[in-house]
Amino acid sequence: MTTQTAVRKGRKFDQVLDGAREVFLRDGFEGASVDDIAKQAEVSKATLYSYFPDKRLLFMEVAKAQCQHQADEALTTLDMSRPPNIVLRQVGHKFLGFILSDIGQRIFRICVAESDRFPELGREFYQSGPMTMRSALVGYLEIAQSRGEVIIDDMDLAADQFAELCKADLWPKLIFGVRDTFPEQEIARIVDGACDTFMARYGA
Repeated sequence: MTTQTAVRKGRKFDQVLDGAREVFLRDGFEGASVDDIAKQAEVSKATLYSYFPDKRLLFMEVAKAQCQHQADEALTTLDMSRPPNIVLRQVGHKFLGFILSDIGQRIFRICVAESDRFPELGREFYQSGPMTMRSALVGYLEIAQSRGEVIIDDMDLAADQFAELCKADLWPKLIFGVRDTFPEQEIARIVDGACDTFMARYGA
C-alpha cells in the first residue's frame, strides 16, 4: 500500500472513521487490523481502501478529527471579548480536559510508540493537536494585546509557555503511570497557578 496525501470523502467516510477510532483505541496502531476496522465500521475492505489505502493515513485522520473536534468545541465556548484572567482559565481547562482524557492519552501514546518507525505520525499529530491550540491562543492574545491587557513580544513563545504551565505536575505523573485520573479541584489548582504566573509575566 502507498500513502496518499489527500483523503477522499464519500458517503461512508464518517462511518469508516468511527469504526477506526474504536479499533485504534482498543488495539493500538500496530495491533489494529484492516479486517477489524472494516468489521467495526460495517463496510467492506474495498470500501475502506477506497478512502484510506494506508493505515497510517487512516490513523492520522482519526487523530486529527478528534483534535479538531476538541478545538472547535473550545473555540465555540470562548468569548474573545472577555479579559485574560477569564479566557486563559477556560483555555487551560479545555486543554487539560483533552490531554488528560482517555482518548487524548491513547492518541499521544500511539504516536510516541510508533514514532521510530513512522516519524510522520508524530509530526502530523503535532500539527493537528498542539499547533491548533497554539494558533487559537495566539489569536486571542493578539486581541488582548490590542486592548492593552497584555504586553507580549513573542506570541508563539508565550502560548507555548502557557501550555507548559498548565501541564505542571499533572502531565509527568500521567505519562510515567504514577496516576491516571485527577480530581477537578486539582486541575483547577494547576490552571489557576498557570494563569497567575502567566499574567505576572505578561499582564499589562
